[in-house]
Amino acid sequence: MKYELLLLGKTKDSYLTEGIAEFSKRLQHYTRISIKFIQHKKKGQWSEEQEKEEDGRLLLSHVPAGALKVILDFRGSQVSSEGLADLIGQWEQQGVKQVSLLIGGPLGHSQELVAQADLLLSLSLMTFTHDMTRLFLLEQLYRAYTIKAGEKYHK
Repeated sequence: MKYELLLLGKTKDSYLTEGIAEFSKRLQHYTRISIKFIQHKKKGQWSEEQEKEEDGRLLLSHVPAGALKVILDFRGSQVSSEGLADLIGQWEQQGVKQVSLLIGGPLGHSQELVAQADLLLSLSLMTFTHDMTRLFLLEQLYRAYTIKAGEKYHK
């Protein structure tokens, strides 16, 4: 199975960039993963809703046909690390070839994008920056794969 993180804009803080690179590297042992930074255009005259809608269309335009769309959103389901490992196992059994993980910008997601999700996932009830969410998601994917492999990282 292949994962592709679709992200709006570059990660701003170097410590997060380093963590993202580290967990991406660790994940390569278990699965294929790529990160695509998508340049989005902020229009000064747009309302926040218009900007969210445009960002949603932009993200969706980069999702390959047939990919499972997992959208990170505060309204999504929350799962434990073990639950995520189980979910990945289910996807593997179902023959899912690619999972596109969509993390929006600071304004969140449009209703149109949320409606397109195969899975709406929340990492926490707490609010994190979209840049931190990138790192947290990669770490949780890595943790899920170590759980599946029965390795010690999880404990």
